[in-house]
Amino acid sequence: MANAIIFGASGQDGVLLAEFLRKKGLNVALVSRSMVGAISGNVADYEFVSRVIKIEKPDFIFHFAANSSTSHDFLFENHAAISTSTLNILEAVRLHCPGCKVFLSGSALQFVNRGLPINESTPFEGSSPYSVARIQSVYAARYYRSAFNLKVYVGYLFNHDSPLRNERHINQKIISAIKAINSGKKIRVEVGNVDVMKEFNYAGDVIKAMWILISQDDIYEAVIGSGDAHSIKEWLEYCFGKFNMNWQDYVDAKPNFNSEYEILVSDPSLIKMLGWRPQVDFHGLANLMIAQ
Repeated sequence: MANAIIFGASGQDGVLLAEFLRKKGLNVALVSRSMVGAISGNVADYEFVSRVIKIEKPDFIFHFAANSSTSHDFLFENHAAISTSTLNILEAVRLHCPGCKVFLSGSALQFVNRGLPINESTPFEGSSPYSVARIQSVYAARYYRSAFNLKVYVGYLFNHDSPLRNERHINQKIISAIKAINSGKKIRVEVGNVDVMKEFNYAGDVIKAMWILISQDDIYEAVIGSGDAHSIKEWLEYCFGKFNMNWQDYVDAKPNFNSEYEILVSDPSLIKMLGWRPQVDFHGLANLMIAQ
């Protein structure tokens, strides 16, 4: 039976991946500083990471640890959780289990975005501390692949959600507010630019794409997204409409809000060539999140 380690297991992706891998018959070790029942430790601590990898002897490692904020206030936190921890994992794999396959989370936000579909050949752009840390991790992956023949994969993840998302994320923030209003609470919800367009992918589909990528031996980096963009306004209209409410009666524009982008959309040709297709569309995701 194969063994897997998930670093940063407490988030949406870690929880869904652990369930998916266990259904595949893998033994899964969870690593998190906050998750009950997980191996507790800091992935930015090399001795801790090395010890876990030596003990667990994994066939697969998935690295999700990060702070998703792009703010400069999280400069060092993102560097430690993403860049330093990537080096820790790769060096420990080199020394203790060089046959292990490693998956690193990449992000749509680390690319130049001119409003066109983004693919694997789109240049990187260090537009925030978060994107800089992601870019550093990719170059570390490429170094360990070329210098030591490690099998290190990067999935560049576009926006994806599930009922497990917290309210820091706009899709869940909107749905939580709708449920509260529908239950009789007198609240309003602040939203930024409702014309911003992004992908509304289901995290369960994205998890399956990660597995397809890491299960083959020829392609090591792939954009993971649907290529289907919708506006925040469409999400508001559909979700409020499910409760027969007009979103404009409950939503305020967030003051002094500056969008990071006008549209963020992928070109998923490569991952689709490997056989992946998303199963849950925009409306299906909304229905899933509303139902929970």
